[in-house]
Amino acid sequence: MNHGEIVSFIWGVADLIRDTFKRGKYQDVILPLTVLRRLDCVLAPTKAKVLGTQARFKGKLDDPGAQLRKASGFAFYNTSRYDFEKLLADAPHVSTNLRNYIAGFSPNMREVLEKFDFDNTISKLDEAGLLFQVLERFKNVDLHPDGIDNPTMGTIFEELIRKFNEALDENPGEHFTPRDVVHLMVDLMLAGDETGIRKKGAGRSVYDPCCGSGGMLMITKEHITVGVRRNGEVIRPPINPEADIHLFGQEVNPETWAVSKSDLFMKDPSGRDADNIAFGSTLSNDRLARRAFDYLIANPPYGKDWKRDEEAVRAEHERGAAGRFAPGLPRISDGQILFLLHMLAHRKESKDGGSRVAIIMNGSPLFTGDAGSGESEIRRWILENDWLEALIALPEQLFYNTGIATYVWVLTNRKAPERKGKVQLIDATSFWVPMRKSLGDKRREIPMEKAGEILRLLRDFKEGEHVKIFPTTHFGFRKITVERPLKLNFQAAPERIARIEEGKAFQNLARSKKKGAAGVKEQAEGRAQQEAIGRFLRTLPGTLFKDRGEFEIVLDAAVKKSGLKLPAPARKAVLSALSARDETAAICRDKDGNPEPDPELRDTESVPLSESVEAFFEREVKPHVPDAWIDASKRDEKDGQVGIVGYEINFNRYFYKYTPPRPLEEIESDIRGIEQDILSMLAEVTGGE
Repeated sequence: MNHGEIVSFIWGVADLIRDTFKRGKYQDVILPLTVLRRLDCVLAPTKAKVLGTQARFKGKLDDPGAQLRKASGFAFYNTSRYDFEKLLADAPHVSTNLRNYIAGFSPNMREVLEKFDFDNTISKLDEAGLLFQVLERFKNVDLHPDGIDNPTMGTIFEELIRKFNEALDENPGEHFTPRDVVHLMVDLMLAGDETGIRKKGAGRSVYDPCCGSGGMLMITKEHITVGVRRNGEVIRPPINPEADIHLFGQEVNPETWAVSKSDLFMKDPSGRDADNIAFGSTLSNDRLARRAFDYLIANPPYGKDWKRDEEAVRAEHERGAAGRFAPGLPRISDGQILFLLHMLAHRKESKDGGSRVAIIMNGSPLFTGDAGSGESEIRRWILENDWLEALIALPEQLFYNTGIATYVWVLTNRKAPERKGKVQLIDATSFWVPMRKSLGDKRREIPMEKAGEILRLLRDFKEGEHVKIFPTTHFGFRKITVERPLKLNFQAAPERIARIEEGKAFQNLARSKKKGAAGVKEQAEGRAQQEAIGRFLRTLPGTLFKDRGEFEIVLDAAVKKSGLKLPAPARKAVLSALSARDETAAICRDKDGNPEPDPELRDTESVPLSESVEAFFEREVKPHVPDAWIDASKRDEKDGQVGIVGYEINFNRYFYKYTPPRPLEEIESDIRGIEQDILSMLAEVTGGE
């Protein structure tokens, strides 16, 4: 059977358990038993040798683990006398014997299996009388590596995980990246490094901070040491079969962590890579802190909040350069760019050879956030340090759970000389072919030939139809605040006086928080004050003043004449209520004679970093609003200059192609044709009446 047939066969277990387990709980049965059956097949050839070794060293060694691992040929073993065949031979005791079988695994593999919380599932299956039938079905699928090689088994695991997440209506993109996308990302990440990897004795480390079931790590290693496979056949040779590739990762989901760990144990007899896969939340509990890697690759969950990690992330941000998140923090609703910061913190320094990073994210990290925001500051930090090498826009409808646009960021701290200070944008949105059969929202794929074209565009580093190259400063700007003067007229007109009397401050004069007689007294005094202010306002002349200074003289004289006490807040409220914006009025000025800004006319402008703020203002603003000025108090915290620095990459703007509308005559002709079709159909329905 090919991998698709095996997935369908295993998924058929759902028919047995559907009345006992909810659809969202199928994975509690299918995933651990798939792992167990794979382990059973892998260990079958050395089972007798392991049992013989155990008997030989029983009572002679405190820890015979090394001898048992040697006997099994892997970094794990099983000392139970049971296997799937023997379990089914003793049907009445199948649950007890299955637990004995699981307990017989070496401690490192038991740690993996415990993440499935399988003991409760065994009890539930046993109580429903389904345990024997389910085990029997799994016993009938041969998952031995001779028939199902490790890459194919990895695909089977990921196909099952995708189905589970579809059943849960969750985001499968958190765990499963389509293989065509992974192959492309790996090629982009390794681009230009082939000569170094081919050297004798070459060794490299690869890290994925949200490794899911381990697909990105394993495919990276295969590209280097095995080559690219299609249906088990190598269709592109390896870069260096002798290269020593070390894999590292971390995963927060217990089931996918267990799949990744168990799969790596089976792929590498030394168990080295499996030991390097940590469990836990990468953002709040970096299990591989202080480690640096040659290659870093990831598909972080996008559009997912980071509330569960918020306290730890904010605390680390406050530590500044000592932590991973010093440049800034994104909105709490989307944490994908935090994984990018985390990966950049795990690079090797340039003097030690540097690193290359490939991460896929949606469009949000490219442009979300205003100047000075966390997202903008992160982009600024990356671009001002010249770490972004390329951005590749991928086709839509590539992922199983969403059809939205995605982008691969390629970053490095060892750019080639010709790339220094520049960013390459590649529009690969048209590099796809339709799938023969859609899988969820995935209706398109990037075949190897198209991926090769994208890789060629990256390597060539030349502008063309699908490529634009810009200096890093091209994406930066200064956000300046443009003010215009406040111009008001003043008049003690009845409708304006009514504003004061209806206002909250005026109404509160007759209210009291005190209780009893004290409260009644305070309310009475307030009402008296309201009446006094009302009488005073009606003594003011109804003249329209177009100069605030002149009106203030009249107002203050009237207050003095009336003997009314008008505190500063009340005076301010009166001026506000009796005013109205008037372009023909005189400019309102402060005590130093400077124009006061009108908050309602306040605007902002984005000035390219390559241009002088003053020159831009004189050319783009002054001709349209001659009385405007720049608020010089709004300065960037880092460089102290006028205007807040921001960075954004509006990718689509650079590749937009204008399509003129069709001629009006052509549109009218189409409409008339449709009208005739409608009339013909109506005639058929009505019999020509």
